[in-house]
Amino acid sequence: MPQLHLTKVAFGCRDLDALRTRVATRAENGELRVATRMRPKRATEAIGGNLYWIVKHRIVGGNQILAFEDREDGRINIVCAAELEAIAPLPKRAHQGWRYFEIDAGAIADDTGVGELPPPLYNRLSALALV
Repeated sequence: MPQLHLTKVAFGCRDLDALRTRVATRAENGELRVATRMRPKRATEAIGGNLYWIVKHRIVGGNQILAFEDREDGRINIVCAAELEAIAPLPKRAHQGWRYFEIDAGAIADDTGVGELPPPLYNRLSALALV
């Protein structure tokens, strides 16, 4: 059975390097906290999965979800490991907030380096059915 993950748009990030910089800047004590308004109904299933980031209409990397915690202002923190894991890019439409994403994590591991390609080059190669 596939693991349950979440997807979220990395608003304002141009590429994987910009996302890496953002994650490194916001991480504290090996954890990244991402604020959201709503607690997922399937939060217990998502723990151990990943929060996958969408950049330029493709999923490019993810952080492992460690926990969900309540904040004093009524919002929820998605607590993730600070290590961003690059994956082979997958097309994904942008959306607001987070969405559930069910897939086997081993099916999207990037050991090819394709995730490191600049978005315009990847899009061109994808249009030619080369990646």
